[in-house]
Amino acid sequence: MDRWKQKKYGAYYTPTAVVQSLVNWTVRRKTDRMLDPACGDGRFLLAHPNSVGVEQDSDAARVVHANKPGSLIHQGEFFAWAGGTCERFECAAGNPPFIRYQRFTGDVRDAARGLCARHGAKFSALSSSWAPFIVATATVLKRGGRMAFVVPAEIGHAPYATPVLDYLAAHFDFVQIVAIEKKLFPQLSEDCWLLYAEGYGGHTDHFNLSPMSQFGFMRSPPSLNIHVSVAEWRKANSRLRTFLLSQDVRDFYDRVAHDPTSGRLGDVAKVGIGYVTGNNSFFHFRPLEADRVGIPKVLLQPTVRSGRMLTGRALTDSTVEAWRRRDEPNFLLRLRQGCVLPSPVSRYLDSAEGQKARMAYKCRTRTPWYVVPGVEVPDGFLSYMSGNGPVLTANRAGCVGTNSVHLVTLKGSMKMPELQRMWRHAFTRLSCEIEGHPLGGGMLKVEPGEAARIVLARRKFCSSRDNVRIREGIQTMQRWRHHG
Repeated sequence: MDRWKQKKYGAYYTPTAVVQSLVNWTVRRKTDRMLDPACGDGRFLLAHPNSVGVEQDSDAARVVHANKPGSLIHQGEFFAWAGGTCERFECAAGNPPFIRYQRFTGDVRDAARGLCARHGAKFSALSSSWAPFIVATATVLKRGGRMAFVVPAEIGHAPYATPVLDYLAAHFDFVQIVAIEKKLFPQLSEDCWLLYAEGYGGHTDHFNLSPMSQFGFMRSPPSLNIHVSVAEWRKANSRLRTFLLSQDVRDFYDRVAHDPTSGRLGDVAKVGIGYVTGNNSFFHFRPLEADRVGIPKVLLQPTVRSGRMLTGRALTDSTVEAWRRRDEPNFLLRLRQGCVLPSPVSRYLDSAEGQKARMAYKCRTRTPWYVVPGVEVPDGFLSYMSGNGPVLTANRAGCVGTNSVHLVTLKGSMKMPELQRMWRHAFTRLSCEIEGHPLGGGMLKVEPGEAARIVLARRKFCSSRDNVRIREGIQTMQRWRHHG
């Protein structure tokens, strides 16, 4: 399959050791009928003679027929098929497509969400495709049925993994997630784990989490498990990823988080995203370009355009002056509602570049199109994609920021120097690792809601054991996201 089609369908074919393991886990008898809901080139079907596939890509379906003549394949979209079929299966195995919500759209997404909602699993429009695939597959199992799937490591932290795990706990006797540190697909930035569930029609009050450094062929699921009760999982913000930490570190973190002297970033500050122009190259100026066009300096606001600009403890007037000397494009054309436009600005807005810019989606949906909304001067900025951890930088220069950084606006009596002192503590780094999530390529990402949950500990950690726990926790989380 060419790279364009791979990306469109989320189709990345599965290593043989994984295929053979998952089929061994889920098939008990030769007579078991096994379903692969997204069979691709048919490698799961080849591993068990009595199997049925569903595949939307006609080219892939032809490959399956060539490799396994006489194989039964339903060509078409899986959710429509699952919603109408009367077939039921003893087991299922496969590697569902990992299509992110930006491309998982239209009738297919609506059919997926509708089918899952009828079975009690409600997914938001921001869900990736693998999540409803898991639920929809379970609905065509016979009572007592089993399934084994490759899943993205997002099952350990993504909000849309919550309805998947809720559904599995409510409908299976046994649910196991195998967390694998070394990549199953070295060519992808995406980490993948394995899911095994059996006893469809039952229910369970816990998950079994099995961390492994790397995966090789296994005839049965791993026997060494971390027992995670559903109640514990909910208390951990519905994140299985937290349980990769040792019990000692988790207990320590929980004690500090609930200490009366501790708080959360959201208690002392509002964390939000910056503005969206709709056309960054049109609305951001270099100083020399602005002089050439005749844009008055009063209409140019210094702005933080990426987290890479947050290199020190504070942005100051000297920082902005250095941007000017280097002629960097860090100045936003900030026009306000109802303002009188100087002639050079009007000419710029009516130029060929302006005619093109006003047709961009964000521009054409606002009135007037050239007034960028959501432009704020915060107390500080927070990088949200990082290697070592998010950087908190004070804003002493009246800068604004794009949606490539988070805006931090203090509330109450908290002052920025005090917040920065707490932010620099190693415990805060641990909290960033726990409350944030891996992005791929060793990066840590912290969304505004995650940032609000970051624990700020006021007390000193004097005991050597506490500091060992902090270091161990940071190293564990960073190792699992492949940092360093």
